[in-house]
Amino acid sequence: MSATPSAQYRLTIRVQLDDSPGILGLVTTAIGDAGGMVGAVDLVESDGSHSLRDIVVDASGRDHWERIVTAIGQLGGAEVIDTTDRTFLLHVGGKIEQHNKHPLKTRDDLSMVYTPGVARVCLAISDDEDKAFQYTIKRNTVAVVSDGTAVLGLGDIGPHAAMPVMEGKCCLFKEFGGVDAFPICLDTTDPDEIVHAVKAIAPAFGGINLEDISAPRCFEIEERLKEQLDIPVFHDDQHGTAVVVMAALLNAVKLTGRRLEDLSVLVIGLGAAGIAVTKILLAAGATQIIGADSQGALHVKREDYLDGSMNPLKRWFAEATNPDCSDGAPADVIDGADLLIGVSGARALPAGALARMNPDAMVFAMANPNPEVNPEEAAPYVRIMATGRSDYPNQINNVLCFPGIFRGALDVRAPRITEEMKMAAAKAIAATVEEKELSEDYIIPSVFNREVAPAVAAAVAEQARAAGTALAGQEVGFAQGDTMTVSPHGGIGEGHG
Repeated sequence: MSATPSAQYRLTIRVQLDDSPGILGLVTTAIGDAGGMVGAVDLVESDGSHSLRDIVVDASGRDHWERIVTAIGQLGGAEVIDTTDRTFLLHVGGKIEQHNKHPLKTRDDLSMVYTPGVARVCLAISDDEDKAFQYTIKRNTVAVVSDGTAVLGLGDIGPHAAMPVMEGKCCLFKEFGGVDAFPICLDTTDPDEIVHAVKAIAPAFGGINLEDISAPRCFEIEERLKEQLDIPVFHDDQHGTAVVVMAALLNAVKLTGRRLEDLSVLVIGLGAAGIAVTKILLAAGATQIIGADSQGALHVKREDYLDGSMNPLKRWFAEATNPDCSDGAPADVIDGADLLIGVSGARALPAGALARMNPDAMVFAMANPNPEVNPEEAAPYVRIMATGRSDYPNQINNVLCFPGIFRGALDVRAPRITEEMKMAAAKAIAATVEEKELSEDYIIPSVFNREVAPAVAAAVAEQARAAGTALAGQEVGFAQGDTMTVSPHGGIGEGHG
């Protein structure tokens, strides 16, 4: 089956055409016959004998580009002048930039924004560091921190190559949560150095989003930072995935008439996401869970558990799950499962094995770009199918979680993101799919549903208030205009979105 053309391989082809009837139609037909999908066609210039046009084409890969360009070149009266990779073009110079909130047009402006007026604000913060949340970017700024060791679909590519992903994460923070985020890629994989670096930059930020740090180091780094910082620290690969999985599951069990407490679950992949998903399932009441890593099902009789070579998180997993010590590959332990959660890699399970799951099986196969089991092959065996891809229904995507969860935490200045806040976020995401809309192909809202982030933020903020961990009473929220906000410690500050 050939790959489908997509925007990630969007190409602008500049073509010089003879001024003869029907030549443009011949070019677009050639592109279509070569499997390309034509978008915009723009006239660049015309001199009477020739015209220059830019044709936007979606392809399925770089090799496909070559076939399309060759097809055009074989036509009489058409010559390819240039091609532009639209994805690379979008990344030129990076994807984010800084903007001043207030114009600097006069000496008076300068005297308030910088010297000498800024000194008064500095001294106020020096006397009371808590005022940094009122008078600096700290109140609405998150650091997206990575060492580039576990980038989705790419693996250990290092801090320089990870920057485009972290910039993209920052774009999503701003677009969906109104949160100003900044990418911080660290040139070290040492947990001590990462913790030290994040602690050193923490005064400038209201929260820390850890991203694409490989397991098991990510667990230690997050726990140490949560202990040592008084601002939220959130490893999105773990908890963002867990929250969105739980949101999808809350709706899936409604459709299938099940209870979370009764589910039999198989988790394939026990890295950061697999561990976090299991923890939230246990917290929700699930008790029948088997997890499998590259060596098969985890249990307390497995050799690496007995000889002490198993890492601490997997030891915890072995002790907390699979009490019957079921053994073997995922396909060997799937019998009687209600729910399969895949956070591992492509083709981790043969589709035929799904036939041994219980009726109305639920499969969340989230490996990207290729899921653990192909949805088309899984279709005869499952009632509800979810993936991490945007070209199938029920996309489980962390963007449904992290912008809103940080928005809510920042709004009330919660010092940490608790398990209760994560569950509140999951319920808020699930609730944006109304009962009348719920179906096998719609258990989770679209990433572009603008109701999700505000709903998550409100639920997280309310949970922080209920737990008594909210340090601010007045919310910043999603407002984009000028607002006046009152600090919980007194004083009036002007906010400007």
